[in-house]
Amino acid sequence: MPSVGAETGGRAAAEGVMGAVVRALQWGLDRMLSVGYGVVYDAIFERFRPYQDLQGEVLELVEKSAPDAPRRDVQVLDVGCGPGNFTFVLAEAGFSTIGLEAYGALVELAREKRRAKRLANLAFRHGELSAGSGGRDTSFDVVVNIHGIYVHPEPVMLLREARRVLKPGGHAVFVNPTRHVGQWSTFREIKKRDGVRPAVASLLWLIPNSIFELARKRIGPHYWDETQFAENLTAAGFTVLATRRTFLNGASVLVWARRDVEES
Repeated sequence: MPSVGAETGGRAAAEGVMGAVVRALQWGLDRMLSVGYGVVYDAIFERFRPYQDLQGEVLELVEKSAPDAPRRDVQVLDVGCGPGNFTFVLAEAGFSTIGLEAYGALVELAREKRRAKRLANLAFRHGELSAGSGGRDTSFDVVVNIHGIYVHPEPVMLLREARRVLKPGGHAVFVNPTRHVGQWSTFREIKKRDGVRPAVASLLWLIPNSIFELARKRIGPHYWDETQFAENLTAAGFTVLATRRTFLNGASVLVWARRDVEES
């Protein structure tokens, strides 16, 4: 007759095996979803005009943040970089760039793309900035975050950590939605303003985005207008330099901010 200890050990072993199987299945599912997300996002990023315009706006402000320094000496952190599309833009422009992403499967995907592009001035890290994994204090010249705040569980902590890793006098570029982007209401607005062709093109982003929002864990959403954004940035220790509406039909707000040099 098996002893109580043997039964307990056997149960623990079985639970361990089952846990390993579940983790392996979860990894496989995450990997499959991440690859699918990355492929779709790549297609959207290259062909969707609002992304191209936003890319230009962000890059312009990063360049403006360190106008006199050689680009290879400018350290940029792209927070919540996903599969790395914006991160690659920054690195290809010559900046020394790190992409930080909390979702491990997306980090793997971004690293695969980096190896294919052979960019020595680019790296990707798996981590969460609000948990303190963004790096040492005052280690970056510029921090960038594109459409990551509204789905973050601790958006104010994210801003505080962004300030922590910035050098005194360093800059940050944030882009965040101000409202939910309804696919059919936005389609109708664009059709009325710009015509049928731009409206149809907008579906390239609207439909996948709606699917991804349904699939992701519900957090927030934290939609901030210009006033709310400025208040939260000021509370986190930033000075707001400029704000403007951007992206799809003005659905997002772009903020350029600075960590001021502390007085001695």
